[in-house]
Parts: sequence; structure tokens; C-alpha cells
Amino acid sequence: MDNSAIADVFDELAELLEFKGENPFRIRAYQQGAKAIRDLDESVATIAADPQRNLADLPGIGKTLAEKTQTLLKTGRLEQLDRLREEVPEVLIQISRIPGLGAKKAAKLQKELEIDSLADLRAACEAGDVAKLKGFGKKTEESILEGLQIAEQAAERIYWSAGDEIARAIGSHMRECDAIEQMEWAGSYRRGRETIGDLDLLVVAADRKAAMDHLEAYEERSQTIGRGETKISIRVGKAFQVDMRCVDANQFGAALQYFTGSQAHNVHARRIAKEKGLKINEYGVFRVENDTQVAGETEQEVYAAIGLPWIPPELREDRHEFELAESDSLPDLITTDDVRGDLHMHTTATDGQNTIREMADAAIDRGLKYIAITDHSKRVTMAMGLNAKRLVEQWEAIDEIRPEYEGRLMILKGIECDILESGAMDLPDDVLAEADWVLASIHYGQRQPREQITSRLLRAIENEHVDCIAHPTGRLINRRPPYDVDMEAVLQAAKESGTLMELNANPARLDLNDVHLSIAKRMGIPIVINTDAHTTAGLDVMRYGIKQARRGGLTKADVANCKTLKQFQKLLG
Repeated sequence: MDNSAIADVFDELAELLEFKGENPFRIRAYQQGAKAIRDLDESVATIAADPQRNLADLPGIGKTLAEKTQTLLKTGRLEQLDRLREEVPEVLIQISRIPGLGAKKAAKLQKELEIDSLADLRAACEAGDVAKLKGFGKKTEESILEGLQIAEQAAERIYWSAGDEIARAIGSHMRECDAIEQMEWAGSYRRGRETIGDLDLLVVAADRKAAMDHLEAYEERSQTIGRGETKISIRVGKAFQVDMRCVDANQFGAALQYFTGSQAHNVHARRIAKEKGLKINEYGVFRVENDTQVAGETEQEVYAAIGLPWIPPELREDRHEFELAESDSLPDLITTDDVRGDLHMHTTATDGQNTIREMADAAIDRGLKYIAITDHSKRVTMAMGLNAKRLVEQWEAIDEIRPEYEGRLMILKGIECDILESGAMDLPDDVLAEADWVLASIHYGQRQPREQITSRLLRAIENEHVDCIAHPTGRLINRRPPYDVDMEAVLQAAKESGTLMELNANPARLDLNDVHLSIAKRMGIPIVINTDAHTTAGLDVMRYGIKQARRGGLTKADVANCKTLKQFQKLLG
């Protein structure tokens, strides 16, 4: 089992124990352990196999979780989890997640109406059976029906990119409100998480009622969930929730820090504050001895009060950011303006919608200095992948139009070459040797065993003509999990061979993830952030890749396509 799978087990344990009303400290231990393992920048299996190291010594793990981790590594299961799954029906957990229902009401519904699925619950509501139960009634029944629809639609977190569109639209609308003096998004959206479950907006307003009225007037609002003196919650479209909180100006920075999170980051910050005789909450930083406020107007003030520089939101996951801050070593994170090239894009020769010239012109419009045309190789038949003859013809066409772009843009002759199920490359070495840039990727056989997938990637890395591994884990967020691969071995091989690794900026991929990026940075492996654009508009997804790179702690020095063309070509040798 890899780190993610082990962390998932501990998260599920925590949820099931919470449902059974177990000790909250025990539940919290599993949650902390899951996070600690998920955020590790090396394999738990590697640590466990090292006789000089002890899993229990890792922060957030401890003796009990270390023993359970060893069991998972050896057997792939835990008897405790199997038992809890039998004791707590999955439908109970599903029911408890409906807005307005908790564990007790869920248990009563399930027991008295013999509910085995959400479909059963819907049928019971529509038949009027829920309203007949003591403690429920007709209004509760109607609320459950409405909540069922919301729960079904809101079950999947949306891509950060989709949340960004909503945030931009609402932000534009709210800037028209004269009552608002300050405004900032918070939550997982601000931290740049790959997916988000809702949006949190903080405002300072001279007239809070006017600010709330203005949000309610947003044309895409479908429902107002609740409204009080300082907070309003609305739904946008069918299910997506947006919360707006109104705070005082002297609290804005503290509220922004608090509601940006993550929870683990905030817990760590509060621990540092406590050691200094201070306390931090959403209202400010206060002296414990007399409850006087010492900071809160800005985030910079909040961090300065506990002796730290401001920490970028993307790093606030309680990984290494506090160590970096304390040693004045926080990275100068990459920005979109740092990018000079885009080295993964497709044209009408395969499954793209624009020509080479159109892609080149669009790249110039976006300020790029070099691009690589990387259409698919022949194995990707559904995209009309290029065989050797068609590829050489495309390269000849690039040679012909290069003079038109001299001094403005360099067009590199590239290919996205499939790594076949056998591990061989999809095109002969003598053809790949003529390319300026070769991406190697897997599109088929993604369910092969771990050893085969890993072997395929290692063979590609060892090929002297392969410059970079594209979307290295093959995942599609919310749709397809990463294939089972030993990333530790892959990254080590890339380091030894000088092969670059791609961060694919497509919001459905964002592959590599932030933890893998952090590992690559530590190992000194250059990253290439590419759009994998299939249209000219597709070049604009670069900023999603930049957000992911920032979460991995990358600076422009860590990213190969932030270099000048000459520097980049020197890096390739």
C-alpha cells in the first residue's frame, strides 16, 4: 500500500469511530496520522523497511498508528476497520451528511424505516413515511428531500479552476457594492487545493446589510441558505455553497488567516502563540494575561506577532512551512509571469483544434518565447497519432515556418511518444533522435500491476532520447485514480538520468501533485509546467499549473521552462 492508501484507511477509521461516538482524542489521532502520512515526502514502506528508523518517531504517527501501518503494509487490511464497516452501515454515513441531519436522526431513520440506500430514503419521504416519525414532521421531510438533492449534487468537490470561475464572477459583482471597503477570498480556494467544496468570502463593509443584500442580488444565486448579523450563505446554481462573513477592519487579517486555514496550519500557529503568552483566533491576536489585542488588521501583523514572516497561503498545510519561516527560508514562489515556454501542445495533425501557426501566434500573444509542438504518436489511434512518416513531415513544416517567427518565438520539433504496454517506445530511436524535445507518456495499460507500470516508466527514463515524462501518474481528478506506480523509484531514476518531470496544468490532471512536486524539488529534479493545450484557449490553463507548483513550494529556479531558450537547451545538453 502506498502513503495515500494508508492515509485513506486512517481517515475512514476516524469517520467510523466518530459515528459510533468514540473518544474524540482517539478520533483526532487517526485524523492527524492520516494527514501526516499523506504529506510525507517519502514512502512509508521505505521508512518501515529501514532498521535504523522507527515509524513511531514521525510527527503525528506514534506507537499505535505505527503498528497499524506495519499491519497494513504486510496484509493490506485492518481487522478493526473490517469490524467497524460491519457495525456502521454505509447508508448511515450517507444519511448523516444530508444538511440538517446528524448521526442520531440518521440512525433513527435507518432503523425505523429500514432504509438501505438514499433511494430508499427518497422513496420514504415521497410516500410521507418520514413525516409520521416522532421528532420529524412534514417540514423535516421536505427539508430532507431538498437536502438529498443537494447532497447528491454536492457530493463531488469541484475543480479549483471551476471554483475560480465562480469566485471571479462573484468578486466582479461584489466590487460594484460601494459599502464594501475590503474583500478577500479565503478557504481551500485561496490555498489552491486541487478541488474545493465551497467558497468563503471575507469583507469589511461600512453597511453590512447593503453588502449582504448585494450578494443576494447575484444573478446566479439559486437560494439563500441562511442570513444573520455577520454571515450569509447562498447557493450558486443547483448546489454550490458560498459563504460571506462581515468582519471589523481591525479583525480582517486575523479572520483571513483563520478562515484560509488549513486547520492543521492554524493549530500549529496557535501552539506557537501559546508559547509566547498569546492566543490567536478569528478576531485577532491577544495577550493571554489581560486579553488585549496586539494584532489582527493584516495577516502580516498576525504572523509578525508570533515572530514569523507572512506565509503564502499555498504553503499553509503544516508540512514544512513553519520550519522555513523560522529559518527565514520561505521560497519566493513561482508566478505566471516567470514562465517563458510551453512544451506540450497538440495541433490539427492529431486531436488538436488549431494549426501550428495558430498555436504559435497564440503563444506570442501570451508572452511566450518558445513552444514545442508535441502531437501524439501512432499508438493513440483515437487521436490519429503520428507514425514516423507523418511526424517527419510535420517537422519539415515547422522548419518551413520557423523563419516567420525568428526573433519572436522558437518552435521546437517535438512529440508526445507513448510508452507501450511492453515498455518500448512507440517510435524508433532513430526518429526520436531527430526531435528537439521528446515527451514520454502512458495512455494505455494503466491498470497493469505496479511492477509493470514502474518498469515502463523506468525504461522510458533510461532512453537517451526521452527528455521528460508527461503527466507521470495518469490521474484524472474525481474521475480516475493515479495508476499504481513506485514514484520514489521513478523520481530517483529521473534524478540520475537528468530526465525532467512534467506538471501537467490541465485542471483535470494537475499531475504531478503537490507532494510529488515537493519531493522533486528536494531531489533537484527540474519540473516543466505544460498546458497540454489542444486549442489556443487551452494555453490559458498555465495558471492552474502555477497554482499547483506554488503548493509544491516551487520557485522559478525549480522550473525548466522559466529559463531562457539558451538556458533551457543547455539544461537538455
